[in-house]
Amino acid sequence: MARHGTTSTNDFIPPRSRYHDSGKFGRMFGSLPPFASDNPSVREKLLELGRAGGIMDACDPRDATPVALVTDLNLGIHNQDNPKMSAGMTFLGQFLDHDMTYDPTSSLERQADPEHISNFRTPTLSLDSIYGAGPDANPFLYQRANPAKFLIEHGGMKDDLPRNCEGCALIGDPRNDENLIVSQLHLAMLKFHNAVVDHLAPLGLGGAELFCEAQRQVRWHYQWIVLHEFLPLTCGKAIVKDVVDNGLKFYKWKNEPFIPVEFSVAAYRFGHSQVRPSYRANFTGNGGEPFIAMIFGGQGGSVSDPEDLRGGCRAGRRFVGWSTFFDFGDEQVKPNKRIDTKLSTALFALPSSVVANPSPASNPASLAQRNLLRHLTFALPSGQRVAQAMHVTPLSAEQLPELHALNLQHATPLWYYILKEAELEASGEHLGPVGGRIVAEVMIGLLLGDKQSYLTQDPEWRPTLPTRKDADRGNRFSMVDLLSFADATAHEFRMN
Repeated sequence: MARHGTTSTNDFIPPRSRYHDSGKFGRMFGSLPPFASDNPSVREKLLELGRAGGIMDACDPRDATPVALVTDLNLGIHNQDNPKMSAGMTFLGQFLDHDMTYDPTSSLERQADPEHISNFRTPTLSLDSIYGAGPDANPFLYQRANPAKFLIEHGGMKDDLPRNCEGCALIGDPRNDENLIVSQLHLAMLKFHNAVVDHLAPLGLGGAELFCEAQRQVRWHYQWIVLHEFLPLTCGKAIVKDVVDNGLKFYKWKNEPFIPVEFSVAAYRFGHSQVRPSYRANFTGNGGEPFIAMIFGGQGGSVSDPEDLRGGCRAGRRFVGWSTFFDFGDEQVKPNKRIDTKLSTALFALPSSVVANPSPASNPASLAQRNLLRHLTFALPSGQRVAQAMHVTPLSAEQLPELHALNLQHATPLWYYILKEAELEASGEHLGPVGGRIVAEVMIGLLLGDKQSYLTQDPEWRPTLPTRKDADRGNRFSMVDLLSFADATAHEFRMN
């Protein structure tokens, strides 16, 4: 989970225009009014909606072990598995978020004009979260002997991110060390780049030229995965096809793409609903046995090796066996949770490494409360208003009975609305028409607006790197292929 910011009760409404500067956030639906005024009564309702033990808490059994939460389906009655999507897609989504957006400055306590909030990420899918500013400007990320390659360290049984003497990861985005899975996914991307450098070495390219060509191939294969694997699974194939075939309807810019707050604050936070309470990180790390732990909130262990999957730690068992998270065909893969209005209980008590100095009203540790309060920070419109602007029939008050007591059934916070829409319209297997359209248009729009993306440079391009199945080469390239080529998984296979 991203580091989620600190909540006055003024009624200032930020300017409604769209922004056209890639260095800032902006709006897709700038003419729509906020879903509610920012006042103590509304804040109280949002805190109630997102509290631990409340409407959105899946109430995972607190006495259940991490192993039981993985293996006993009866414990997930209020937190159902998604049969269409593997557990790794949750963390790929988090990694993608960190590649597109970074807002360390806005506060939960006051409203903000997105046009004056800097995005500390380039709004492109260009992997600046791993490359930083490149070998010359950020040499600490790269090998001294071969600056075309990333620096990787041995952390015990498996490789780890490079770290300083205090254990802080030396990476392009510190958020990618917030939990073990996204940390290891960042590492896998470093290894993927290094493997591409080795793959290109026989061409005899010079150091700088070799780095640039490897970077281009890494970016383009990554962008292919976003467009052909992640988005169809997340938004539904029909919405993605419509955006690709018929273009953008609601996400517009004049100069360069920007990140709309309807995307970053609401629609793209669907992934919080997908998080499982616990995961099998690997099969052998725990003294030859599987290492299974809570995503957050585990009890015991040490500072360097806690009994959960928080990041920032190096120990022999803290590595990921990717066949739990992506489908390698060995029947070991686990699903993520459905996209619905229930979040795993662990997310209602985020650790201090994610939320420093928590305060129940102004800086809550509940991820749901934080997401909802940000709707006031950025004066987001209601889900119903956005649906109408998209010419989609809005959810009715009868479809939102749980919100009647809070009087939010007619003007529902956009994030909650998008989760409910996915639950009702797509059985939680992917986003619905409002959420899916926002996510698909923004992410495809970022590719179309990036002068260096494959969609802009060479729309007919096809993946060129080897795949696990010979028949797929040149036609498909998936996360399984990326991890296999990077040798980031324990699976042995022969590259042809």
